[in-house]
Amino acid sequence: MKNPGKRTARVKLTIAKRAIDGCKPADKPWIAWDDRLTGFGVQIHPSGIKSYIVNYRPGDGGRAAPNKRLVIGRCDRMAPELARKEAHRLLGMVAMGEDPAAARNRSRRMPSLGQTFEQYMKANPKRKAITNQCYRDRFERPLGDWLSRPLDAITREDVEERFNRVTEKNGWATANQCMSLLRSVYRRPCVDFGGLANPVDLWLAGGGRFHHKPRRKIPPPAEVLPRWRRGIEAVVSNPALRDVFWFGMYTGMRLGEVLPLRWERVDREERVFRVEETKTGTPLELPITRQLAAILDRRWAESGELPDGWVFPSATSRTGYFVKLTYFHRRISEAGGAKFWYHGMRNCFITVAERDLMLPHALTKRLVNHAPPNDVTEGYAADWTIGQLREPAQRVADRIEAMMTDPGRAVVERG
Repeated sequence: MKNPGKRTARVKLTIAKRAIDGCKPADKPWIAWDDRLTGFGVQIHPSGIKSYIVNYRPGDGGRAAPNKRLVIGRCDRMAPELARKEAHRLLGMVAMGEDPAAARNRSRRMPSLGQTFEQYMKANPKRKAITNQCYRDRFERPLGDWLSRPLDAITREDVEERFNRVTEKNGWATANQCMSLLRSVYRRPCVDFGGLANPVDLWLAGGGRFHHKPRRKIPPPAEVLPRWRRGIEAVVSNPALRDVFWFGMYTGMRLGEVLPLRWERVDREERVFRVEETKTGTPLELPITRQLAAILDRRWAESGELPDGWVFPSATSRTGYFVKLTYFHRRISEAGGAKFWYHGMRNCFITVAERDLMLPHALTKRLVNHAPPNDVTEGYAADWTIGQLREPAQRVADRIEAMMTDPGRAVVERG
């Protein structure tokens, strides 16, 4: 197509690839308007660059309203059909009383979800590396296609649709965690940017609901402990790895507290060990019971004369110690004949301590390093000493050992 000169406003054609290719650059920019959608056109620059544009008047569209022009995208990077669809959307916004150019300017000032997530992660430098990785897995994978979006471009409808999709693909727990984290990420920018609404809060206000979290209940310890012991002995052949399970069985400790245990934190003479990395952030000191002493003696003998480093080392892990054991859960369950998961041993420990031995609730919480109590009076009390913990810890370990090896005798003793 030849340069239309001063009559650029009158050049009309059906915007398609062949027509765009026929538009030749001139000394000055000129526009070819679409003959099917008013306000949609292609601007041709002297450099030869061609861009899709949309022209409109905000408000009621009268001649008193200022004329605005918005670039949709370059013709060499966007198909005409997609550009026409985007032009329809923008002109539809105008018809609804919105101003697409103003909305775009706001979005350019508004940070993206990915930028905000990084700021959220940096806001707590004391968070553990494993927790940071868990947050990224629970956020970036389900919401990866949202990371470049401005915060105000994510709607309540988006949240509802994505929550249902993640539930179907990854399960209810991942869906809950993902949306709960998204809600937290939005909180600070909702304070910093006036008018920004948290889309998760809008979803909840509109009737959305997180999935109910079912609590996994275990059968009586006297029933499952011997089956778990049988399953562990049948499935776990690595001696160090098997001792990881026994250590958790006799202490009720979390897996993340058992695995990184180092010899420098074990005092075999004083029969005390210390856990630095705990969920509550408070270091934990516990007495070494007879059962734990046997485990540590085995590990010491296999580690060498003067062992240094991890109590439960792994030759194949990059960390130097075992990291994940979930792949054993199903096999132990099948071999033992009872559903097994590592945290279930913690539940058993607490059940034995409080319901079999009737230990005080606060004492049990201290043994398993639960979060400090909210009760003011209990909070004023001095911490339990190792001497005070030693006898009840041994009682719990003895009862668990009896249930694992001779459940009949354990029941008789309880009676």
